[in-house]
Amino acid sequence: MNAFSMAQRAYAPTAAPTRTARSAEYDVIARITFRLKRAAECKDHGALVAALHENRMLWTTLAADVADPDNLLPAELRAKIFYLAEFTHHHTSLVLRDHVSAVPLLEVNTAILRGLKQEGAGQ
Repeated sequence: MNAFSMAQRAYAPTAAPTRTARSAEYDVIARITFRLKRAAECKDHGALVAALHENRMLWTTLAADVADPDNLLPAELRAKIFYLAEFTHHHTSLVLRDHVSAVPLLEVNTAILRGLKQEGAGQ
């Protein structure tokens, strides 16, 4: 390897571009939503329970984040996210116990994804 090819490698763009916190958050929610949708559609109870648990953990994390007094989101948005976390926990229990549809959980996640995508487009 000569000096020219070494320099090209050193200054070549990295394989993975730097990601924003918003894009990372979007990816995590999208991945969990996809798993939940797939599990609900295939009617695999074990996969559904695992996906519901993962979704519940996501919303627990989001609720803890917006409850933090140092969170920089506007108070009204933080309250809405916290409410959605409570709704998600309650509805997940209904899905597990009463076998109601998981569709409302998918709708909540999809709405959040749309919001993240719109906010990301403006930045």
